[in-house]
Amino acid sequence: MLRLAVTIASIVEGEGEVRALPKLLFRLAKALSVPDLRVPAPMRVPRGKLTAVGGIERAVSAVAHRVGQAGGVLVLLDADDDCPASMGSALLARGRAARPDVPVSVVLANREYESWFLAAAASLAGSQGFPVGLSGPADPEGVRGAKEWLTRHRQDGRPYKPTVDQPLLSSAFDIEHARGRAPSLDKLCRDVQSLLIPASRPSPAPDRPPRGASDAVP
Repeated sequence: MLRLAVTIASIVEGEGEVRALPKLLFRLAKALSVPDLRVPAPMRVPRGKLTAVGGIERAVSAVAHRVGQAGGVLVLLDADDDCPASMGSALLARGRAARPDVPVSVVLANREYESWFLAAAASLAGSQGFPVGLSGPADPEGVRGAKEWLTRHRQDGRPYKPTVDQPLLSSAFDIEHARGRAPSLDKLCRDVQSLLIPASRPSPAPDRPPRGASDAVP
């Protein structure tokens, strides 16, 4: 049986996510045994423009043509001080209304993408400038200023820089461990699974991907 290539067209708000998100998506695809994933360069849209009237509608419409017979559109942005559930639901409804013919997913990292690294900080211990024995905060998604947390806990004297470090850490952190401590990452994993495996629609995605999602992809 011929297996269709799966394309995830994405929309992000930060420069770091432009390189980091594809790495995360390829890792999840590998864990789910999806061999032919295509991830066009994410479209970057500032948060204010994306959430403004007509913003997410224009963005989703602009990238939807990249999706073929399998896959969908993924919108990822930081929740900051907003409620991920309520804001995400509102944006999702708008995005799906703009292109009802294409699967659309909206995920808000609570509070920010870097919170996911804090959720699996122990898996970064002894690498990327972090000390051996590094452990994360009890409530990683409750930390205000995850980027600053990462800078404070480095031993190499370098500040955390999203455009450099976000892609590197996205290839290194333990996804499976992090999603157990960061509900917004767990949502991302479940949403991505529903986009990667079209045959699973409209059935809900399992709570967990297969073990091995923490394996890095070069």
